[in-house]
Amino acid sequence: MTGDLRRQLILSAAKRCFARHGFAGTTTKSVAAAASISEGLLFKHFPTKSALYAAILAEECEADPALHRLLGLEPSTETLVVLIGEMVRHFRAVAKAPDQQEAQRIRLMLSSHLDDGEFARLIYEKIGDLIGPVFTASLERAVAAGDATRIGRDPLNLFWFAHHTVLMATVARLPAVPCLSYGNAAGLERQLCEFILRGIGLNETPIASHLDRQLSDDPVQKADAEGA
Repeated sequence: MTGDLRRQLILSAAKRCFARHGFAGTTTKSVAAAASISEGLLFKHFPTKSALYAAILAEECEADPALHRLLGLEPSTETLVVLIGEMVRHFRAVAKAPDQQEAQRIRLMLSSHLDDGEFARLIYEKIGDLIGPVFTASLERAVAAGDATRIGRDPLNLFWFAHHTVLMATVARLPAVPCLSYGNAAGLERQLCEFILRGIGLNETPIASHLDRQLSDDPVQKADAEGA
């Protein structure tokens, strides 16, 4: 059996195990048994359980047609606004459905930060590789078009600042009783988008123009904005 085929068989077995028992309840020994291989052979492909789980998440991302469409957009000011809007929309959905798998992954990310950080590092690396190039290219186009002011020397830092802002806003709302209740919840997503877009250097005119267009394309955000 080729290495690639063996890797896919391991991932398939691991998906079944994680779906049935969750991250904490799954062991590398149980995954190896489900894949009908030795634990030693599993470690040749995935040295840790975190690496195995991160590979599954990366595979899911790469198979997501919505993400492919987003990453296939031409770098521009509008694409930059769309990227931020989709980031906010994604985390908003997690906060509104705290029992879903994505919420559990965020909890795992937080636990990783307080432990050895391995899982968080793997996920950040994958996110940066996927979205970072589109973000930085779009920000450069926005600066060149006069739609944004350059802030700092490393544009990818601005992406991470945006990501962490949305992540922590979501974490505060994950518990059944939120840790923090934001005022004017109906307009929260728009306010968060505006805060981030200003923070990465966009001017008011392109923010208003492109964000309004995105809201009009999203019935949920449009309803939120009208209720603000």
